[in-house]
Amino acid sequence: MNDDLVRLYLVATPIGNLKDISYRAVDVLSNVDTVLCEDTRVTRVLFDAYGISTKLESYHAQSKDGSEEAIIKRMQTGEVFALVSDAGTPTISDPGVRLVAKIREVLPEGSIIAIPGASALTTVLSLTGFSGNQFTFYGFLPHKKGRAKIFDDIAISERVSVFYESPHRVMKTLAELNERFSDNRLVCVGRELTKIYEESPVGTARDIFDYFTQHEDKVRGEFVIVVDAAS
Repeated sequence: MNDDLVRLYLVATPIGNLKDISYRAVDVLSNVDTVLCEDTRVTRVLFDAYGISTKLESYHAQSKDGSEEAIIKRMQTGEVFALVSDAGTPTISDPGVRLVAKIREVLPEGSIIAIPGASALTTVLSLTGFSGNQFTFYGFLPHKKGRAKIFDDIAISERVSVFYESPHRVMKTLAELNERFSDNRLVCVGRELTKIYEESPVGTARDIFDYFTQHEDKVRGEFVIVVDAAS
C-alpha cells in the first residue's frame, strides 16, 4: 500500500460498545484531514472517548446532489478523508457507497483503503449456529414495493437470509415471518448487539414472535434478523 495515494479511508466504528475499535482506526481518524460521518453528534461521542479532534463533516443519504464531486475535487488537491457510519462498517447498507463508486470512476487504484472492524451483519451470523457458508444480505427491507417478493425468496432459499430492521417495524416483520413460517424455520434476532442488554434469541418464527410479543419492553434498539436456510 502506498499511503501517498490514499485519499479515503473507510473506517469501521463500534456498533454499540465503544471499546470495539482498533488502534489502527483511532490512528487513522486522528491523522486524516477530515472525517465524513452520517451524524456529527453520534461520531463526536466516539471522538470524545478517544481524544480525537479531527474536523467532522456531515455526509449522509440526504446529502445534496454534487456533494461527491465536491469532495473528490478536494481530494485531488491533496486533502485526505476518512468515512464512517454511525455504527459498523461504512458502505454496507449505507450511503457511503455512492462516494466510493464515484472515486472508483475518477481517482487511481489505491485511493481507497478499508480499515476493518465491527459489523452487525457478521456479529449476528457468528451467534446463530446457522451455517454461514452462504447467505443473502438484504440490508433494510423495503416498506412496501418488493417486500412480498423478498419474503417469497426467503421461503425457498437454501441460503441463510439476513436483514436489518428498525424498532418501529420489527413486530410487523416478526408477525410476517410467523405467518409464513410458524414452526417450520429457525429465526435469530440480534438486539442491542455489544451493548449492556444484548441478546440474540434463536427459535422458530413462532417462538421469536411470541417472545417479543410477551416482552414489549425489549422492542427497542437496533435489530438484525436472521432466517435459517430452507431444509
